[in-house]
This record gives sequence, structure tokens and C-alpha cells, in this order.
Amino acid sequence: MKKRSLRGATVVITGASSGIGRAAALTFARHGARLVLAARRAEVLTEVAAECQRLGAAALPVPTDVTDAQAVAQLAEAAAAFGGQIDVWINNVGTGAVGEFDKTPLAAHEQVLRVNILGNLYGAYAVLPYFKRQQHGILIFMNSLGGWVPMPYSVAYSTSKFGLRGMAEALRTELLDSPDIHVCSVYPAFVDAPGFQHGANYSGKVVKPAPPIFAPQQVADTLVALAQRPRPSVMVGWSGRVMRVLRAVAPNVTQWSMLRFFKLAQRNADPAPVSEGSIFAPQPAPHGTEITGGHRGYSNSTGSRAWLGAALAAGVAVGFYAWQRN
Repeated sequence: MKKRSLRGATVVITGASSGIGRAAALTFARHGARLVLAARRAEVLTEVAAECQRLGAAALPVPTDVTDAQAVAQLAEAAAAFGGQIDVWINNVGTGAVGEFDKTPLAAHEQVLRVNILGNLYGAYAVLPYFKRQQHGILIFMNSLGGWVPMPYSVAYSTSKFGLRGMAEALRTELLDSPDIHVCSVYPAFVDAPGFQHGANYSGKVVKPAPPIFAPQQVADTLVALAQRPRPSVMVGWSGRVMRVLRAVAPNVTQWSMLRFFKLAQRNADPAPVSEGSIFAPQPAPHGTEITGGHRGYSNSTGSRAWLGAALAAGVAVGFYAWQRN
């Protein structure tokens, strides 16, 4: 497929105020796209739009709560009016709640599902009529490693990401007869983004991304690459690809390894107050650029040993299975 130019293309990004969304907004701006930026924090969103404009891009901030279907529909209307059409829609918003399943409030589980499932469904529902009228468009779902490997102590998050994978694949199948309408999914491994500060924490311990940790810019570059040359599915970060393969060939060993890894991480983590974070309402986050979460300096020695241990354990399990079959 020929690489598409993004100059003048109308690109909608939800969750554009921080993390991957903010990095993506600036990256698309450098490619000359017309940006429609959505998030709940109006003031921060205006700052991001101004940053994009300083890079020479046209940018429209549209404060939006993705759990409000009418607000998302209005976002699509604003984008179409601003750009004349909608070329790329990135469903980037996501959240989570960390803690033992039955010790995490039911309202928090429900809100995670509301944001991660309904927020994505509302985005797809709002933009697809425009794509069908235009007979072209690219819809990108921001999933995660959690869409392939279940995450203990994040049950609602894993539920939502497995469901989001099904949503994308079902839509892609439904649109097979529309060859220039593309549905893409991005599956990053653990990223140094503010999501861990924004999410709810009912574990009583500091929550950090598990090493190895990848930069938000790596995911932003992947989003731009998909907008230029769409593909159904992309993993970001080598550890995600490793864990996906291990999950496929040795699911029991992978689950056991994940549980031991998370228990070890929690045991060694510093205490932290219980917090609902920003899952119900936006809160100021304790970080500077709003793109990174400040975890890049976090030692990855423990994480590397864990990944290696999981790989070795899975290899032994697969070898034993193959030996038994002979």
C-alpha cells in the first residue's frame, strides 16, 4: 500500500491532553495534519492545541467526556465542520483501577468499563457514518498488552481490553466490503505515560509500569505510521510480543508468572493512599510535561529477570508438552 500524506488530513485524537495522546497530537502536527483534540480538561487541551499551532498545524480543542455519547457525536460534527471531512479517528482514551477484585469498589470497575468499552464504542459509532459517506477513513483503537494477556489486580481493565479487541475485529469484519475504511488496533507494552497516576489505586501500594518501559513517542510514531499505511494490528514494544507468544503457547505458565511478578512488585512497592485518581473526574497530575510519567529511570533489572524467567519457564513447559506428545 502506498504511504499516505498526512498534510491537511483531519485527525481526531481523544485523550489528547496527556501521555500518548499528547505525544501523538504533536507528532501529527509535525506532519501537517489538521487536528481535532478531545479530552475532559479544557485548559490543558487548549495548551496542547497551542503547541500544535506553534508547529504550524491547525488545531481545534473540543472538551469531551467520551462516556457521553451525545458529546462524542458533537465531537464528530465539530471535526467534520473544521476539516471538511474526517480522515483519521484515534480512540485513545483509556483508564484502569488497580487492586484486588473484591476490594475495589464496584463503581470503579463499572467506570473502567464505561470509559474503555463504551467510550470506544461511542467514538466508532460517531465517526463511521462519516467514513461511509466519504468511502474512506481510518479508525484506530488504542488497546494494550492487556488485550492479549490477562492482568491480575486489574480485572475490569483486562475485561475491557479483551472486549475492545473483539470490538475492533468484529468491525473490521463487518467493513470488509469497504476496502478503504480501515480498523486498526495498537497494543503497547508498558509505557512511561501518566496513566498510572491518572488511574484509580486501591492496592495501598505505589503502582508503576512493569519494566521494560517504552516511551510514549514510540507509540505516537506507530499511530502516525498507521495513518500513513494502515494495518489491522500492531504491537509496540518487544516485551509485548514475547508475552503474546508465551500466552499462546503456554497460557498456564504465563498466568502463573504474571501473578508471581505482580505479587513481587507489590511486596517491594512503597505504601500509597487509596485513590480513585481521575477515573470519575479529572484531577491535576503530579508530573511535568504531561507526556511522560517519570518512570524512565526506574531500574529494569528485576523486570528483565522476570521476563527471562517467564520465557524460560514457558520454553520448558512447551518442551515438556512436545516430549509428552511423542
